[in-house]
Amino acid sequence: MSIPNRYGSALYAALRDRRTLAPLIEQDPSLSIDDAYAISLEFLALRRKDGERVVGKKIGVTSKAVQDMLGVHQPDFGFLTDWMHIKGDIDIDAKALIAPRAEAEIAFVLKEGLAGPGITAEQVIAATDYIAPCFEIVDSRIRDWKISIVDTVADNASCGVFILGEAKADPRDHDLPSLHVTVTKNGAPLSEGYGSAVQGDPAQAVAWLANTLGAYGVTLDAGDIILSGSLVPLEPAAKGDLFEMTLHGVGTCSARFV
Repeated sequence: MSIPNRYGSALYAALRDRRTLAPLIEQDPSLSIDDAYAISLEFLALRRKDGERVVGKKIGVTSKAVQDMLGVHQPDFGFLTDWMHIKGDIDIDAKALIAPRAEAEIAFVLKEGLAGPGITAEQVIAATDYIAPCFEIVDSRIRDWKISIVDTVADNASCGVFILGEAKADPRDHDLPSLHVTVTKNGAPLSEGYGSAVQGDPAQAVAWLANTLGAYGVTLDAGDIILSGSLVPLEPAAKGDLFEMTLHGVGTCSARFV
Protein backbone atom coordinates (compact mmCIF):
# COMPACT_ATOMS: atom_id res chain seq x y z
CA MET A 1 0.00 0.00 0.00
CA SER A 2 1.34 3.44 -0.91
CA ILE A 3 2.08 6.07 1.76
CA PRO A 4 -0.96 8.22 0.82
CA ASN A 5 -3.30 5.22 0.78
CA ARG A 6 -1.99 3.85 4.06
CA TYR A 7 -2.15 7.02 6.11
CA GLY A 8 -5.11 8.61 4.30
CA SER A 9 -7.16 5.50 4.98
CA ALA A 10 -6.03 5.49 8.61
CA LEU A 11 -7.06 9.12 9.11
CA TYR A 12 -10.41 8.49 7.44
CA ALA A 13 -11.07 5.51 9.70
CA ALA A 14 -10.05 7.58 12.74
CA LEU A 15 -12.56 10.28 11.76
CA ARG A 16 -15.40 7.83 11.23
CA ASP A 17 -14.57 5.82 14.37
CA ARG A 18 -13.91 8.94 16.46
CA ARG A 19 -10.48 7.89 17.64
CA THR A 20 -6.92 9.10 17.40
CA LEU A 21 -3.70 7.85 15.87
CA ALA A 22 -0.10 8.05 16.97
CA PRO A 23 1.62 11.00 15.26
CA LEU A 24 2.37 10.08 11.68
CA ILE A 25 5.83 11.60 11.87
CA GLU A 26 6.57 9.17 14.72
CA GLN A 27 5.30 6.26 12.66
CA ASP A 28 7.45 7.32 9.71
CA PRO A 29 10.04 10.06 10.38
CA SER A 30 10.84 10.27 6.66
CA LEU A 31 7.46 11.81 5.80
CA SER A 32 7.71 15.21 4.06
CA ILE A 33 5.16 17.99 3.61
CA ASP A 34 4.66 16.76 0.04
CA ASP A 35 3.87 13.31 1.47
CA ALA A 36 1.50 14.93 3.96
CA TYR A 37 -0.35 16.76 1.22
CA ALA A 38 -0.71 13.53 -0.77
CA ILE A 39 -2.08 11.85 2.36
CA SER A 40 -4.58 14.68 2.82
CA LEU A 41 -5.80 14.24 -0.76
CA GLU A 42 -6.43 10.53 -0.13
CA PHE A 43 -8.24 11.42 3.12
CA LEU A 44 -10.34 13.94 1.18
CA ALA A 45 -11.05 11.48 -1.65
CA LEU A 46 -12.53 9.01 0.83
CA ARG A 47 -14.72 11.72 2.32
CA ARG A 48 -15.90 12.71 -1.14
CA LYS A 49 -16.86 9.12 -1.80
CA ASP A 50 -19.14 9.51 1.21
CA GLY A 51 -20.84 12.39 -0.60
CA GLU A 52 -18.99 15.36 0.87
CA ARG A 53 -18.47 18.28 -1.49
CA VAL A 54 -15.56 20.74 -1.38
CA VAL A 55 -16.80 24.27 -0.63
CA GLY A 56 -13.53 26.03 0.19
CA LYS A 57 -10.04 25.91 1.61
CA LYS A 58 -8.34 26.92 4.83
CA ILE A 59 -5.07 28.15 6.19
CA GLY A 60 -4.17 27.56 9.81
CA VAL A 61 -1.40 27.97 12.37
CA THR A 62 -0.83 31.49 11.07
CA SER A 63 -0.51 33.49 14.30
CA LYS A 64 2.38 33.36 16.74
CA ALA A 65 -0.02 32.58 19.60
CA VAL A 66 -1.32 29.47 17.84
CA GLN A 67 2.13 28.42 16.63
CA ASP A 68 3.52 28.63 20.16
CA MET A 69 0.53 26.75 21.56
CA LEU A 70 0.85 23.86 19.10
CA GLY A 71 4.60 23.89 18.59
CA VAL A 72 4.12 24.15 14.82
CA HIS A 73 5.95 27.13 13.39
CA GLN A 74 4.65 27.37 9.85
CA PRO A 75 1.13 27.54 8.41
CA ASP A 76 -0.88 24.51 7.39
CA PHE A 77 -3.50 24.21 4.65
CA GLY A 78 -6.49 22.05 3.84
CA PHE A 79 -9.95 21.73 2.34
CA LEU A 80 -13.44 22.59 3.58
CA THR A 81 -16.47 20.45 2.74
CA ASP A 82 -20.20 21.04 3.02
CA TRP A 83 -20.31 18.45 5.85
CA MET A 84 -18.01 20.71 7.90
CA HIS A 85 -20.20 23.80 7.38
CA ILE A 86 -22.50 24.17 10.41
CA LYS A 87 -25.54 26.44 10.24
CA GLY A 88 -26.89 25.88 13.76
CA ASP A 89 -25.68 24.29 16.97
CA ILE A 90 -22.59 22.11 16.79
CA ASP A 91 -23.45 18.52 17.66
CA ILE A 92 -20.17 17.14 18.96
CA ASP A 93 -21.27 13.52 18.66
CA ALA A 94 -22.80 13.82 15.19
CA LYS A 95 -19.65 15.45 13.86
CA ALA A 96 -17.40 12.92 15.63
CA LEU A 97 -15.36 15.67 17.29
CA ILE A 98 -12.62 14.31 19.55
CA ALA A 99 -10.84 17.24 21.19
CA PRO A 100 -12.36 20.35 19.61
CA ARG A 101 -10.91 23.83 20.03
CA ALA A 102 -12.59 27.06 18.96
CA GLU A 103 -10.81 29.85 17.12
CA ALA A 104 -12.14 33.18 15.85
CA GLU A 105 -11.35 33.99 12.24
CA ILE A 106 -12.16 36.17 9.26
CA ALA A 107 -13.67 34.20 6.38
CA PHE A 108 -13.30 35.35 2.78
CA VAL A 109 -15.97 34.36 0.24
CA LEU A 110 -14.64 34.67 -3.29
CA LYS A 111 -16.44 36.00 -6.35
CA GLU A 112 -13.50 35.22 -8.64
CA GLY A 113 -10.94 32.44 -8.68
CA LEU A 114 -7.28 32.78 -7.71
CA ALA A 115 -4.51 30.59 -9.09
CA GLY A 116 -1.01 30.86 -7.67
CA PRO A 117 1.87 31.41 -7.84
CA GLY A 118 2.27 35.16 -7.78
CA ILE A 119 -1.02 36.08 -6.09
CA THR A 120 -0.88 39.27 -4.00
CA ALA A 121 -2.99 40.55 -1.12
CA GLU A 122 -4.39 43.20 -3.46
CA GLN A 123 -5.56 40.51 -5.86
CA VAL A 124 -7.21 38.67 -2.99
CA ILE A 125 -9.19 41.79 -2.06
CA ALA A 126 -10.24 42.30 -5.69
CA ALA A 127 -11.41 38.67 -5.95
CA THR A 128 -13.39 38.72 -2.67
CA ASP A 129 -17.16 39.05 -2.65
CA TYR A 130 -17.34 39.64 1.10
CA ILE A 131 -15.74 38.84 4.45
CA ALA A 132 -17.59 37.41 7.45
CA PRO A 133 -16.89 36.64 11.10
CA CYS A 134 -16.27 32.94 11.55
CA PHE A 135 -15.57 30.29 14.15
CA GLU A 136 -13.46 27.41 13.00
CA ILE A 137 -13.60 24.42 15.31
CA VAL A 138 -10.32 22.64 14.86
CA ASP A 139 -9.93 19.03 15.87
CA SER A 140 -7.15 16.48 15.56
CA ARG A 141 -7.16 12.84 14.67
CA ILE A 142 -3.62 12.80 16.08
CA ARG A 143 -3.36 11.68 19.70
CA ASP A 144 -3.31 14.46 22.32
CA TRP A 145 -2.73 17.15 19.67
CA LYS A 146 0.92 16.02 19.45
CA ILE A 147 1.27 17.37 15.92
CA SER A 148 4.06 18.36 13.62
CA ILE A 149 3.50 20.28 10.40
CA VAL A 150 3.41 16.92 8.59
CA ASP A 151 0.72 15.60 10.92
CA THR A 152 -1.56 18.61 10.63
CA VAL A 153 -1.27 18.94 6.84
CA ALA A 154 -1.98 15.21 6.44
CA ASP A 155 -4.96 15.57 8.80
CA ASN A 156 -6.57 18.22 6.57
CA ALA A 157 -5.08 21.07 8.58
CA SER A 158 -6.71 19.73 11.75
CA CYS A 159 -10.10 20.95 10.58
CA GLY A 160 -13.25 19.87 12.36
CA VAL A 161 -16.17 22.11 11.43
CA PHE A 162 -16.83 25.82 10.88
CA ILE A 163 -19.68 28.28 11.29
CA LEU A 164 -20.11 31.64 9.57
CA GLY A 165 -21.80 34.69 11.05
CA GLU A 166 -24.59 36.33 9.07
CA ALA A 167 -22.76 39.64 8.55
CA LYS A 168 -21.24 40.29 5.14
CA ALA A 169 -18.78 43.15 4.67
CA ASP A 170 -16.88 44.50 1.71
CA PRO A 171 -13.17 44.10 2.50
CA ARG A 172 -12.47 47.31 0.60
CA ASP A 173 -14.35 49.19 3.34
CA HIS A 174 -12.01 48.02 6.10
CA ASP A 175 -8.36 48.07 7.08
CA LEU A 176 -8.11 44.32 7.58
CA PRO A 177 -5.00 44.29 9.80
CA SER A 178 -6.77 46.69 12.19
CA LEU A 179 -9.98 44.69 12.52
CA HIS A 180 -10.50 43.90 16.19
CA VAL A 181 -12.13 40.71 17.47
CA THR A 182 -13.31 40.01 21.00
CA VAL A 183 -14.39 36.55 22.13
CA THR A 184 -16.44 35.35 25.09
CA LYS A 185 -16.93 31.85 26.45
CA ASN A 186 -20.13 31.17 28.35
CA GLY A 187 -20.63 34.90 28.74
CA ALA A 188 -17.19 35.66 30.20
CA PRO A 189 -14.45 37.53 28.31
CA LEU A 190 -11.99 35.05 26.82
CA SER A 191 -9.64 36.64 24.31
CA GLU A 192 -9.14 39.39 21.77
CA GLY A 193 -6.98 39.98 18.75
CA TYR A 194 -6.48 41.87 15.52
CA GLY A 195 -6.32 41.01 11.86
CA SER A 196 -2.61 41.73 11.96
CA ALA A 197 -2.14 38.53 14.01
CA VAL A 198 -2.59 36.57 10.76
CA GLN A 199 0.67 37.02 8.82
CA GLY A 200 0.30 40.79 9.29
CA ASP A 201 -2.84 40.89 7.11
CA PRO A 202 -5.56 38.27 6.55
CA ALA A 203 -5.55 39.03 2.82
CA GLN A 204 -1.84 38.24 2.75
CA ALA A 205 -2.59 34.91 4.44
CA VAL A 206 -5.12 34.08 1.72
CA ALA A 207 -2.55 35.03 -0.92
CA TRP A 208 -0.06 32.66 0.76
CA LEU A 209 -2.68 29.92 0.61
CA ALA A 210 -3.37 30.55 -3.09
CA ASN A 211 0.34 30.43 -3.86
CA THR A 212 1.05 27.38 -1.71
CA LEU A 213 -1.86 25.38 -3.16
CA GLY A 214 -0.97 26.65 -6.62
CA ALA A 215 2.30 24.76 -6.37
CA TYR A 216 0.18 21.60 -6.15
CA GLY A 217 -2.08 22.59 -9.03
CA VAL A 218 -4.99 23.59 -6.78
CA THR A 219 -6.87 26.86 -7.26
CA LEU A 220 -9.07 28.98 -5.03
CA ASP A 221 -12.37 29.07 -6.93
CA ALA A 222 -15.25 31.49 -7.30
CA GLY A 223 -17.72 30.81 -4.50
CA ASP A 224 -15.08 29.26 -2.24
CA ILE A 225 -15.15 29.98 1.48
CA ILE A 226 -11.59 30.67 2.64
CA LEU A 227 -10.71 30.58 6.33
CA SER A 228 -7.75 32.87 6.87
CA GLY A 229 -6.47 31.76 10.29
CA SER A 230 -7.17 32.43 13.95
CA LEU A 231 -6.83 35.89 15.42
CA VAL A 232 -6.76 34.51 18.98
CA PRO A 233 -5.41 31.50 20.90
CA LEU A 234 -7.32 28.23 20.51
CA GLU A 235 -9.74 27.37 23.31
CA PRO A 236 -10.95 23.86 24.20
CA ALA A 237 -14.69 23.32 23.74
CA ALA A 238 -17.12 20.86 25.30
CA LYS A 239 -20.83 20.15 25.31
CA GLY A 240 -22.74 23.07 26.80
CA ASP A 241 -20.16 25.71 25.86
CA LEU A 242 -21.21 28.86 24.05
CA PHE A 243 -18.59 30.94 22.25
CA GLU A 244 -19.46 34.38 20.90
CA MET A 245 -17.27 36.67 18.86
CA THR A 246 -17.61 40.25 17.70
CA LEU A 247 -15.58 41.35 14.71
CA HIS A 248 -15.93 45.02 15.46
CA GLY A 249 -17.31 47.05 12.58
CA VAL A 250 -18.33 43.87 10.74
CA GLY A 251 -20.60 41.65 12.85
CA THR A 252 -20.89 38.69 15.18
CA CYS A 253 -20.79 34.90 15.16
CA SER A 254 -21.65 32.32 17.82
CA ALA A 255 -20.82 28.66 18.30
CA ARG A 256 -22.93 26.60 20.69
CA PHE A 257 -21.90 23.02 21.46
CA VAL A 258 -24.54 20.38 22.19
